[in-house]
Amino acid sequence: MAKGKVTPELIEELKKIVGEKYVYTDKDKLEPYSHDEVTDPHYMKDPQVVVLPANTEEVSKVVKLCYDNDVVMVPRAAGTGLAAGAVATFGGVIISIERMNKIIEIDKDNMVCVTEPGVTTSVLQDTVKEAGLFYGGDPCSGDSCFIGGNVATNAGGNRAVKYGVTRDQVMGIEVVTPSGEVVTLGGKFRKNATGYMLMHLYIGSEGTLGIITKIYLKLVALPKYQMDLLAVFSNLDDAIALTPKVMNAGITPVCVEFMDNASIKQVEIFLNEKLQHSDIGNYIIIQIAGDSEDVLDEQCEKIDELARENNALDVLVANPAVIWKSRKAYLEADRARSLVFSMEDIVVPMTDIPQAVQQISRLADKYKVAMHCAGHCGDGNVHIDILKDDRTQEAWEEMLPQIQSEIYELVYNLGGRLSGEHGIGYKRAALMAKYTNPIELKLMKDVKKALDPKNIMNPGKVVNINDEVPVE
Repeated sequence: MAKGKVTPELIEELKKIVGEKYVYTDKDKLEPYSHDEVTDPHYMKDPQVVVLPANTEEVSKVVKLCYDNDVVMVPRAAGTGLAAGAVATFGGVIISIERMNKIIEIDKDNMVCVTEPGVTTSVLQDTVKEAGLFYGGDPCSGDSCFIGGNVATNAGGNRAVKYGVTRDQVMGIEVVTPSGEVVTLGGKFRKNATGYMLMHLYIGSEGTLGIITKIYLKLVALPKYQMDLLAVFSNLDDAIALTPKVMNAGITPVCVEFMDNASIKQVEIFLNEKLQHSDIGNYIIIQIAGDSEDVLDEQCEKIDELARENNALDVLVANPAVIWKSRKAYLEADRARSLVFSMEDIVVPMTDIPQAVQQISRLADKYKVAMHCAGHCGDGNVHIDILKDDRTQEAWEEMLPQIQSEIYELVYNLGGRLSGEHGIGYKRAALMAKYTNPIELKLMKDVKKALDPKNIMNPGKVVNINDEVPVE
């Protein structure tokens, strides 16, 4: 790993590039950049300096300066990640793209949006909608996360069933390499068989291979009609088993989400609002969309029929504002109860979700810990919040790895993986090394070494190259 120091001289050079106003060295200004949404103190590290470039040219100059001085760099978007991926765990300079917040172009003819990376996802969605088009990506943190962070982590979200994850929305990116060079990969064209698809190495690389400075996003026609359904079950297995039945009935929902009863009760407390059947209910939330009201009505009737055949307590057309507010409050509800918690992000084959959730529930009883489950049952992605509550930090650090070990043994036995959408970061790097096929892991390390030979760009995240040791 690069071992260069952030010297006063280097800081002065950074100020010359971006302006003194956009170089932070004061502790109070550094603190917000010391963590992402992982609030466990174990993952919090103050950077030595934060730099806020305004454009690709400034990013390139900052990166080149760090490269020439062997100083570690950490790309950072909005800091809403859940894997300690944008944290200066190994010191160095955080390069924040928050000032790069312009939507450059909405090309209606080619159905492409060209944007800088610091645009909030919801702002991009709303702007595109005003133009009569639709952006398919929809992470739950859309009101606060940046589109650049979505691309860097290959964010998933609610609409992945129909539209895919962020990777499926990206047609091109502009990237600053670890040595400061600028390259555009892909563009406004939808087909490309021209050599290696390098763009896809950077999507989901979590800032370990370069900094994304411009993004070309695929747009589609705005659906004319939309409907949200809530199916409530007393048995979680019955609830989740509804999903493949809906899909096999020829219906392609936009979203199929679930919340277990413990999550529903916690959200109810957090929002101070009564939720339907919160005493015993488990939720399946299904959104359908299309260009015909008649077709949606037919699909609604079929989903109602399938849900009741699967022992649903109730099926109703939901108020979208209420139901999505409840679903998206899942994370904040648990944080309000326990500031420190671990959100695991497993993915398994869709039909194995009931077995996974059953066994996870047994772990909650075994360790006498609160574990809440929610997620995207249309694509097999389950979020598990393990709450620290009032345990001591010592007891928490002893217990958490034991629970994680049991969860991931189960997940891999079911043919799943560590993360469906939140990524690896620093939080799961050791787990990545433990559970990933050695050949696959070697290939990843070879890519990292080839594109970042100094190991200077966000080291220690995803894969460890040289057994990196965090700064104290």
